[in-house]
Amino acid sequence: MTVGVERAAFFSRQERFDSVGSTNDVVAGWLADGTPEVCLALADEQTDGRGRAGRTWHAPRGAALLLSFGFRPAWIAPDRAWRIPAAVSLAMADAAEEAAGLPDRAIRLKWPNDLVVEAAESGGGVRKLGGVLSEGVDLAGSDPRLVVGIGLNADWAEVDFPEAIAASMTSLLAASNGRPLEPARLLDAFLLRVEPRIEALRAGWFDVADWTDRQVTTGREIRIDLPDGTTISDHGLGVDALSGGLVIGGGATGGGRTVTERTLLVGEVTRVRLGVGV
Repeated sequence: MTVGVERAAFFSRQERFDSVGSTNDVVAGWLADGTPEVCLALADEQTDGRGRAGRTWHAPRGAALLLSFGFRPAWIAPDRAWRIPAAVSLAMADAAEEAAGLPDRAIRLKWPNDLVVEAAESGGGVRKLGGVLSEGVDLAGSDPRLVVGIGLNADWAEVDFPEAIAASMTSLLAASNGRPLEPARLLDAFLLRVEPRIEALRAGWFDVADWTDRQVTTGREIRIDLPDGTTISDHGLGVDALSGGLVIGGGATGGGRTVTERTLLVGEVTRVRLGVGV
């Protein structure tokens, strides 16, 4: 697929597939074979898509924007590589708002990797619009490789949401109250925005203000599941611009113990209360 002459210098390789197992796997293979950055794979359908923690990612054919980028990020410090998927998320949020006719900041980020919209009618929480999955290899070594995949629910009617997750998900079609969505316009708007954000990172600049402002957890009561199986209920205080971590404090652990301010580098926010309490 040729995305556009004006972006030919940015993409070293770009292909669109009718159906693949995972666009992340496709791009990882390209990088392993020596393809330079930035490479891009898009698919109308994924048969083995995945999210964080080994979860699966399924969407009806043509109902979601599914793509992955491949980077060789020797140009950024390994502990700042998280800014690459963050920049991709910001570009998608901007593009999706434009394509769906949504207000500025209607699409928020939920640490560490989700794009969401606020949904007061669902108990004061948020609904997931899309997610980002980053997979790095040898980031501190001689051949660093990073795959950043993103899946965004686009032209997916609410009546067709899977029953098991319908209450926690949404799509651009649903969020815009049925406004007709042009997938080609969404893709073009996204690609137009992601290139300058990545080029800015290469030059040493990251849009901290936009990334911080879009965080839905800031100032809210949240619940975080940690990798060791414990759960924290706490106040979201913000995000750390250096480490990319989630800053929390003032709440209590699952056992009721009050905790002081700290920064989490791993974990998953599983609940956001837009009102009071968790």
